[in-house]
Amino acid sequence: MRQLELDLRGAAGSHIRWMEVAGPPGAPVQVFLHGLGASSSHDFPEIAQHPSLAALGRRSLLVDLLGFGYSDRPADFGYSLEEHARAVAAVLDAERVAAADVVGHSLGGSIGLALAALRPDLVRGLVLGEANLRRGRGQLSRWVADWSEEDFLARGMAEYAALTPWPEYAASRRLADPVALHRSAKGLVHGTDRDLATVLAGHPGPKAFLVGERSRPCEEEPDARAAGARVLTVPDSGHLMLFDNPAGFAERVAESIAR
Repeated sequence: MRQLELDLRGAAGSHIRWMEVAGPPGAPVQVFLHGLGASSSHDFPEIAQHPSLAALGRRSLLVDLLGFGYSDRPADFGYSLEEHARAVAAVLDAERVAAADVVGHSLGGSIGLALAALRPDLVRGLVLGEANLRRGRGQLSRWVADWSEEDFLARGMAEYAALTPWPEYAASRRLADPVALHRSAKGLVHGTDRDLATVLAGHPGPKAFLVGERSRPCEEEPDARAAGARVLTVPDSGHLMLFDNPAGFAERVAESIAR
């Protein structure tokens, strides 16, 4: 586990942490960003080491966003998409990485797009697992964002746990800071100053949008296609595709990055 002390508004002195799956010296880098309430250190080790990705000879960075997993939980941080993107950019700058392939699931995919808008030098390719591309989308994130912060801390987090009973997700959800989860959901619903579908359309590098087979019809798919992203299906899976079918998810990521 690696860590970096941040000097960001609302997070000065806090540490963001990530795991590394080493590759050959000088290998290209792929960065994994998790979804709402999850953590990359929990979600992606098996996927990053899957034979289909290992064969590409990449170095992998599995980043726990601020407020989640092993990273710190600064109470004054805003947890907007742009603020999360600045924290990820600090990690990549510390690792002296440029032109990385960013693999983001759900919230993580939207943060990957925010990163591409903020620091295009850091992002070569984008692999987005059912990321939000328009403001106001995402049934679960909208449900969280509709609570006031005070009420979500008092009652909403417990109800959220009841709404998300999946055992694969429960372990990382228990590590999520409720303030970070609520503010991140609000940031996801609010979006960014630039429409994320427009950011995706303007991205010059490789781009793919992954959809779980059981998620169709997926409201983001038409926008992803219109933005020029290659849309790939992860078989035998829904939105939690990396838990439902980790091998299938890894294979689709490898297929996307290899192009």
